[in-house]
Amino acid sequence: MNFFDINNIFFEFLGVKMSYLEFYATLTGLVAVILSVRENVWSWVLGLLNVVLAFVMFYQIQLYPDMFLQVFFFITNIIGFWQWKFPKEQEANLKNELKISQLSLKQFAVYSAVGLVCTYLLGTFAKNLSELIPQLFSKPSAFPYMDSFTTVMSIFATFLLIRKKVEAWWMWLAIDIISTYMYFVKEVKLYSLLYAIFCVIALFGAINWTREYRKPLTPKGE
Repeated sequence: MNFFDINNIFFEFLGVKMSYLEFYATLTGLVAVILSVRENVWSWVLGLLNVVLAFVMFYQIQLYPDMFLQVFFFITNIIGFWQWKFPKEQEANLKNELKISQLSLKQFAVYSAVGLVCTYLLGTFAKNLSELIPQLFSKPSAFPYMDSFTTVMSIFATFLLIRKKVEAWWMWLAIDIISTYMYFVKEVKLYSLLYAIFCVIALFGAINWTREYRKPLTPKGE
C-alpha cells in the first residue's frame, strides 16, 4: 500500500472518495490552525507534519504554486516555533511568549501592493510551467493566478503570524475563501471542507487576537 498515493482510498462517504493522504493532511492542518488561534506554540510543530503531506498531495493534483509553498512553510514552522517560544524580553507576554501586535496602515499597504505584483509574476510563471519543464510538469497548472494569489499571500500571512500580527488572520480569511473554491473544483472535497472550516477559524482568530491586543497588559508580579 502506497500511503502517499492520492488514488489510495481510505474511505468513501456520500459518494466522495477520501485518500489516506488527503485525510491526514486535512486532520493535521485543522488541529495546527486551531492551536494557532489559541496561541499554542506547539501548532508550529504539528504544522511540520502537515506541510510534508500537503506537498505530496498538491504535486499529484497539479497545484504547483501550492506545492512550492510547502517548502517555505516547512522552514517558517521552525522559525515560528522559535519566535513564539523565545521572544525578546520587550516583546514577551505574561507567559514569556511573543505578545500580539498590529501593523501600521503604511505597512499593511506595502504588504498588499507587493503581494499583488508577486501574484502576477508567479501566476505567469506557473501558467507556463508545463511548457518550460514538460518532463516534470506534464499537465498545465490549474488556476495559475488564483493559486498564485493564495500562495503569495500565504507567505505574507505566515510572516505576520510568526510575529503575531492581528492582520495575519484577515489575510488568512481571504486566502481560505479562495482555497475552498479551488480544492472543491479539483475534487479534493475534504480538503475543501477543511478550508471552509478555516474561514470560520480565521474570522474567530481575527476577533480573538484583536481583543487580546487591546487588552491592557498587567505588569508581571501583580
